[in-house]
Amino acid sequence: MDFAALDRRVSGSFPDCSECERASKFLVVTKRNNQKNVLGTALKMCSVDPLTGFTRSGSCEGHEADFGCHAVCAQVTEEFLKFSLMAGNDLSTPRPEYEFPGLKPGDRWCVCAARWEEARRAGKAPPVVLESTHESALEHVKLEDLRKHALDVSG
Repeated sequence: MDFAALDRRVSGSFPDCSECERASKFLVVTKRNNQKNVLGTALKMCSVDPLTGFTRSGSCEGHEADFGCHAVCAQVTEEFLKFSLMAGNDLSTPRPEYEFPGLKPGDRWCVCAARWEEARRAGKAPPVVLESTHESALEHVKLEDLRKHALDVSG
């Protein structure tokens, strides 16, 4: 494992969620086992291209240091990217210093559950992958609303 790369990912701020705070290398490499999705089954990968997740593991896994709750596996749309930019969170611009590629429509990304809910209320929520959305998202979003936007399970 490349600990130097992991340390670079968590040094400073996180470009994809302004609520996130600096995390230590120890916390980033510590993963919890048996994580569940919003359906109560095993959490599946969200995306490895681009590599997503708070720890850039490809999964929207729950993590003690993830104060922004990057739990919703969303397939971002142009409409959501514009909404996020207007809300002060530019997800389209690459930030190589954070190993953040910048997103384009169609990319899957672990988004902040609260931001997804804001987008839903504004009619701009992107589709989601329920099997890849961590159960902690349910602290911010109703399962019924996620189902209405699901790519993998009919509402």
